[in-house]
Amino acid sequence: MAVNVACFVSPHGFGHAARACAVLHALQQIIPRLHAHIFTTVPEWFFAESLPGAFTYHESVTDVGMAQTSPLHEDVEATVARLDAFLPFHSSYVDQLAAVVRAAGARAVLCDISPLGIAVSAAAGLPSILIENFTWDWIYEGYAADHPRMSEFARYLDGIFSRATLRIQAEPVCRRVAGAHTVPPISRLPRSTPAATRRALGVPRCARMVLLTMGGVSHANVPSATHHHANDLAIVIPNNVPQIKRDGNFILLPWHSDFFHPDLVAAADVVIGKLGYSTLAEVLAAGTALAWLPRPKFRESAAMAAFVRATLNHVELSESALADGTWLQVIQPLLAVPRRPGAAGGAQAAARIIAEFLGAQGALSKI
Repeated sequence: MAVNVACFVSPHGFGHAARACAVLHALQQIIPRLHAHIFTTVPEWFFAESLPGAFTYHESVTDVGMAQTSPLHEDVEATVARLDAFLPFHSSYVDQLAAVVRAAGARAVLCDISPLGIAVSAAAGLPSILIENFTWDWIYEGYAADHPRMSEFARYLDGIFSRATLRIQAEPVCRRVAGAHTVPPISRLPRSTPAATRRALGVPRCARMVLLTMGGVSHANVPSATHHHANDLAIVIPNNVPQIKRDGNFILLPWHSDFFHPDLVAAADVVIGKLGYSTLAEVLAAGTALAWLPRPKFRESAAMAAFVRATLNHVELSESALADGTWLQVIQPLLAVPRRPGAAGGAQAAARIIAEFLGAQGALSKI
């Protein structure tokens, strides 16, 4: 008999979906009959690509997160407008989703970091499991001085997040909560060797490979091929393009391509990306170097930057350097340093905690 678990995932970029998939995959290694019912607006193909085990996709609005004008800049006024429409949760919507969760036979509700999932779990009479390195109430508080409405939303969501039955905090943790379990960074793991990935991309064996990624957020300002003349460099860029496009040293990939993103990270010598959770965790797991673009107004950035400085071969990169072509000179030192050993294990640690919790709740009694 299947062990059904509902999973509510924030659609703020792809990072929360990547982390949820990593945990669900590890949990399926412990509970082979685990079936995930996934509620989100992150595209279904992302889960089909990332989660080998059984799942059912339910397209549902589960979170607002932050509206963005670009991968690195938030639109707080648009966020306020969306939160006004979403909060407080409409009881009819919560009850509708709770009925779907009950009909699916879910034994618990896993949330990354959708507060709606916690409200639905309560309505369905089920335990809730929250996985986070930050929660939206804490993020919104960072904008409250200039946008007082954000403080109202933060207070409401704090009351929701505090009701989680089980709380797992993944490093780097932004605000530690008493009673929560702490695990190492959570990441999906590569499935292919770097050599095989490079061959499939058509990257010469002697070339150095740079991966530019913005965590599932479209970025229009792709560096121009005229900005460099390095014949031994291949620049791979997943973006919102319909098919693979090659332009000199540049290889543009659709987000939904034949290449699993952790394989691209592991094959790269340097990853260029915004300072997002899944980028950091997958770079750490692969031992790749990171050229990171800060998000100065996003409250998570300070904790992420401190973690990067302590654990990775890294350099901070400005938006202007990416736009004017000087990024190549900035990352040159990273191309010369030896690769660090990879470090993973957060997903497995979280899965063990969840499996023990489900057993204690009696959720595994019918396996």
